[in-house]
Amino acid sequence: MNSPVKLVIFDWDGTLFDSVGQIVASLQFAAQQFAQPLTDADAKSIIGLGLPEVAQRLFPSVPELHTEILKSYADHYVANSKGDMWFAGVAEMLQELKDAGLQLAVATGKSRKGLDRVLNQTQSRELFSATRAASETKSKPDPLMLSEILLETGVTAEQAIMVGDTSYDLEMAQNIAMPRIGVSYGVHSIETLNHYKPLHIAPSVKNLSDFLLNHAALREAG
Repeated sequence: MNSPVKLVIFDWDGTLFDSVGQIVASLQFAAQQFAQPLTDADAKSIIGLGLPEVAQRLFPSVPELHTEILKSYADHYVANSKGDMWFAGVAEMLQELKDAGLQLAVATGKSRKGLDRVLNQTQSRELFSATRAASETKSKPDPLMLSEILLETGVTAEQAIMVGDTSYDLEMAQNIAMPRIGVSYGVHSIETLNHYKPLHIAPSVKNLSDFLLNHAALREAG
């Protein structure tokens, strides 16, 4: 018998929050300030990692500039992302999941400062039983942030589902045998997400919401 679903853990950027375009633009701005080559595809590919890992991946030849590049990125992002918001339907989905008795959590590559800012921006802090940012634990795909969330919520890995738009999200969940769902409206392709054997790949927030509610109900009944 499958354990009932008790907890849904969401990635933030590209899964709940429509911020991918601004992240890429801010990375490009920072790269240009320090004359570092960067393609949009490369900038997009690292969304989901912690900021130190981003700098190491994108600018490996200039480690001495990492601190300044990341500050430039962060300053530009904060100044230009005030209009970023949840994807359409996310607020309704989260409330429906809460109303169904599920705990919700966030596992993100953002810094704690960045996550706190967007939790306040979306007035959503009370929706989540636990949140983890990469700056206070290990970056994806290390599963430490998931393990910490499970400990805080008292839920086992098999009673939780990780939802994300990148390979880092799904690999992180796979590393502790946690069921996982991909979304194809974010960063990584369906083909990439399929490598990590997700239960489902959702093409839209509505589809994701329906799958989560139906899956939770089915496992509860089972």
